[in-house]
Amino acid sequence: MENFDLAKYLSNGVENLVKNILRATLKDPKESAFMMKYSRSVKEAAKRRADLKKDGEHIPPFLIASITSSCNLHCAGCYARHNQACCDSSPVEQLSDAEWLKIFNEAKGLGISFILLAGGEPMLRRDVISAAGSVPEILFPIFTNGTMIDDAYLSLFEKHRNLVPVFSIEGHKEKTDSRRGEGVYGRLIDGMERMLKNHLIFGASVTVTRENLGEVFSRDFVEDLNSRGCKVVFYVEYVPVSASTASLAPTDEDRALMEQNMAKLRASYPEMIFIAFPGDEKSTGGCLAAGRGFFHINSHGGAEPCPFSPYSDINVRETSLREALKSDLFRALQNESILTGEHIGGCVLFEQKNKVEAIIERNKQNG
Repeated sequence: MENFDLAKYLSNGVENLVKNILRATLKDPKESAFMMKYSRSVKEAAKRRADLKKDGEHIPPFLIASITSSCNLHCAGCYARHNQACCDSSPVEQLSDAEWLKIFNEAKGLGISFILLAGGEPMLRRDVISAAGSVPEILFPIFTNGTMIDDAYLSLFEKHRNLVPVFSIEGHKEKTDSRRGEGVYGRLIDGMERMLKNHLIFGASVTVTRENLGEVFSRDFVEDLNSRGCKVVFYVEYVPVSASTASLAPTDEDRALMEQNMAKLRASYPEMIFIAFPGDEKSTGGCLAAGRGFFHINSHGGAEPCPFSPYSDINVRETSLREALKSDLFRALQNESILTGEHIGGCVLFEQKNKVEAIIERNKQNG
């Protein structure tokens, strides 16, 4: 199979998405105007990163920001809850909206074009999402369980077109409610329908397990998302939370099938964007975490390689985003071939968490 270039696909995908939105939103000049302006911002940001690269400083185009540790659901096999990165009530130490806005503006200055807002349930932090809306040069996909779409949020998305909800869905009703809770599927479908009715762009995020793999790549499922107005689909391989859930993780054979399915979907639905994580990392020579392609800021400011590798040796409350990218942990992960070395597949940092922990301990002793 021909090698897939994720960076080129995303670049072309933004351009194609703009073209398709322009065709689909002739009655909605606001969306058309925003996408045209945003496409220019992406090019300017890429130039900014390229200029810094000439000076020996690598800035990734993506940042994942977990803006809250709170969530209103208790999904089966939740990685964040298992690692105590997610809970029912808001911890006092989480970053304020002003602190997040400072991070977003610094990211803009560095040339970061996409900041994925996650949680917990990010839509519990309307204050932070409103702050993100004030930075139109950055696109903010909001990874949400889809249960909190109300009139106030619809008005916010109408006003700030850089805020794009990405609904978490496990397949059709049975699979989604089985993992996320009875009635959740109906609520998130209602949210999608309200987005479509208001001519607002949204995406979907699918956690792929051995139990739903056949369903979520089926033409029936993707056609349903397409008909509801979904423009982007993220397929995220399930990361086991313990030995008891390891059987849910896709095998090498499953990943090969997923790769074939992704190629078919991209050919069949050129009006949509399909991204597989971590599957698409093959085209970039390994894991993109720890600043190679993205990094993660947790709800209290810790700079981490990835949400699935919750280790940090630096906090943006005490330093800049720029300095966080130069952390000892990030440098060690990049320089010691952990991100690009051979591994059995899936999430390399989860698989080699003992090595990550060893780096943290070593740096503490040397610090």
